Amino acid sequence: MAESMSDVQHRIASTKNTRQITSAMQMVQTSKLNQIQKAAVGYQDYVSKVKAVVMHLAKSHLLDDSSSDSQSEQSKKTAYLVITSDRGMVGSYNSNVIRETNEFIKAHSGDDDHLILAVGGTGADFYKKRGANVAYEYRGVSDVPTFDEVRQIVKTITSMYDSGVFSELYVCYNHFVNRIVSRFRGEKMLPVDSETLSGDAAEETQAQTLTAAYDMEPSEKEVLKVVLPQYSESLVFGAILDAKTSEHASSSNAMKSASDNADDLIADLELRYNRARQAAITTEITEITGGQEALNN
Repeated sequence: MAESMSDVQHRIASTKNTRQITSAMQMVQTSKLNQIQKAAVGYQDYVSKVKAVVMHLAKSHLLDDSSSDSQSEQSKKTAYLVITSDRGMVGSYNSNVIRETNEFIKAHSGDDDHLILAVGGTGADFYKKRGANVAYEYRGVSDVPTFDEVRQIVKTITSMYDSGVFSELYVCYNHFVNRIVSRFRGEKMLPVDSETLSGDAAEETQAQTLTAAYDMEPSEKEVLKVVLPQYSESLVFGAILDAKTSEHASSSNAMKSASDNADDLIADLELRYNRARQAAITTEITEITGGQEALNN
């Protein structure tokens, strides 16, 4: 049954209201994206300095000695820290992270027993519904996370590692490339050893410069006790900050796509309305003309 003109008008008004909502949400997400990108700039400077110190320590193989000592009584389970969002309306962000994480787990653990550490309600709910061993979950990460907020997450994770709950940890998340593109990353976080640290040429140069600039005092082992927790914190904080940036970009793009689709639908509905209105006017004119001719005859 064909829609009446009033039905089409109602759909046009409803779609315009929806477009107003999605446009407003796009503006909000774009604002959050700008805020978190500014925060990420300062973080990059900090983590590069910390990594330079850790890479210097790695050259003396202190990290390998430390990691072997800490793993002497650990289980051989692998844990995966999966970072997703707490909400929907983020496009394919969550589904991409979960799909890529499942493939990453299959490649690294196969059918072996492993643990899931979930940051974000979507990932936690997904794995719990499927009977996965979710050993830890954290919900409600801020739109622009602070270092103090993430420190509580790191403290829990490192405590689980030190107590032997798992022997190695990978962090799985979507890396922000630009406002259109994000790519999945699966990175080893624990244990921190010379194998884990794979810096680029600039980072290697910075570590060598650090070595030449000054000697360590107190001893390198004492420095290691202080720097390693900071490095672990910076890895998790960086991953969450990066993932949140990707989430905001994905949400902004999803809302823009929804607004564009609404515009297309409104244009189509208005065309249908105008055609129906034109047909109605033509019919009325034909009826009037026919009536006039009948009177004349």
